[in-house]
Amino acid sequence: MTQTQPTPAKVNARLGENNYGKAEVKLMKVNRGSERHEIRELAVRVAMTGDFGAAHTQGDNTDLVATDTVRNTIYGLAKEGFAASPEEFGKELLAHFVKTGPRVTGGFMEFTEYLWERVPVGGEGHNHSFVRQMPRRTGRVESQDGQSFQVTSGIEELYVLKTTESGWENYLLNERFTTLPETHERLMATFVTARWEYNTDEVDYDAVWGRVYKQIQETFTDHYSPSLQHTLFLMGQAVLTVCPEISRIWFRMPNKHHLVYNLERFGLENNLEIFHVDPEPYGLMEGWVERAE
Repeated sequence: MTQTQPTPAKVNARLGENNYGKAEVKLMKVNRGSERHEIRELAVRVAMTGDFGAAHTQGDNTDLVATDTVRNTIYGLAKEGFAASPEEFGKELLAHFVKTGPRVTGGFMEFTEYLWERVPVGGEGHNHSFVRQMPRRTGRVESQDGQSFQVTSGIEELYVLKTTESGWENYLLNERFTTLPETHERLMATFVTARWEYNTDEVDYDAVWGRVYKQIQETFTDHYSPSLQHTLFLMGQAVLTVCPEISRIWFRMPNKHHLVYNLERFGLENNLEIFHVDPEPYGLMEGWVERAE
């Protein structure tokens, strides 16, 4: 005869850190103030923090802001505001929810901005036709009170490649599993993902982002690279040099391997011309570059 197992007593539990809101809100804003239109496209997440314990532990939704309201607010405030950077728009949103949500004390806003450039026509950018670019602009705005803010900005999927002035030498060779030969001439490519923090609240976020975006690309070109790690550091150093508003910057840079393809079996010489693009596995470099005291 099967015996019934006793039901275990519920453990004592308490609610830890929590938030709620709306994610993947897709927003396009068109500024039609002149014949030359301006556009900005964002994917937005807003998360609120505050006194939400009763909703979790008792199922009491009194005074909670509906996530549907969060979505509508993003679009509504984009119409009334969003006149500057996405970071400033994040500040507008958080200040609004702290002001209007009885249980909201803070939160964060995260965004991905999809970049568009004007279609070139006759040597000039078209007034109202655009082509989407591969890199993306990112950021996070956080606040505990809706009045003071911590801002992080970033870049994703900036694909850069150079066909010379790169190598990989003088590494550990006397090791049983090492098979890779040294080289002072190779093709180097990477997807640059970066994020950075600020040391001041007085920031033109659009201008700083533009400087970082430009400097990363310029630094990639201006030196012989003995390793992707060295290029990472030089990029960070250069960004800190041209952007005094930034306190430190983090990079994530996979080594997108382009391997010389063996054409000898076909009686053909391959003088660093034909490569196999190997998607995985890949080397991965990450690191912060910070201001030294």
